[in-house]
Amino acid sequence: MSENNREAFGFTITHQGEGLARTGIIKTPHGEIATPAFIPVGTKATVKAVLPETMKDLGSQALLANAYHLYLQPGPDVVDAAGGLGAFMNWPGPTFTDSGGFQVLSLGVGFKKVLAMDTSMVHRDDVIAENKERLAHVDDDGVTFKSHLDGSLHRFTPEVSMQVQHKLGADIIFGFDECTTLMNTRQYQELAVDRTYAWAHRCIAEHRRSHLRLGTQVYRRAPATHFRARR
Repeated sequence: MSENNREAFGFTITHQGEGLARTGIIKTPHGEIATPAFIPVGTKATVKAVLPETMKDLGSQALLANAYHLYLQPGPDVVDAAGGLGAFMNWPGPTFTDSGGFQVLSLGVGFKKVLAMDTSMVHRDDVIAENKERLAHVDDDGVTFKSHLDGSLHRFTPEVSMQVQHKLGADIIFGFDECTTLMNTRQYQELAVDRTYAWAHRCIAEHRRSHLRLGTQVYRRAPATHFRARR
């Protein structure tokens, strides 16, 4: 990251409470975000049925879009050619992109927005929604998945996720992670946490090669808090 880009980002603590609780301000090239913050989701670069101007009037500080969906449609090259995510969605403020990890796995096992509709069925590691085909297969290098739109085959690795997000051009991007169902076995949950940790290092390395955005890593979905405490 160049010195000019470094100066465009920052985080200032405005109040420190007892323990780890705090408030602060995230500085980005497109404005500031007072934290803690509620960030509305515009999955496909639009908050459904709400204009960007209205989101601003409602007090939104930033908007989040999803790398998986924008990668499939309209494609990161189209968003890049339009001037990046903010210009593409006509939003002047800060932007985030999720890594696509949740969508690759949730859509890949047929559960859409949730990862387990009926937990009585999913005390195993090959969980799949009823009457659905498995569309995603994960390994230590990344995930191979079929598009839920047209069945075409794709491959996401930590490096690919970073490349896609950099091309989309959000201010803050997320590291690629493996998402699990709520009822996967403990052994698999531990494997997924370790895999996500390894992917985080690869995301950081790829991010540094691109030198453009502020990155963050997410550890999510594992139901047992001790998995998170290990890191």
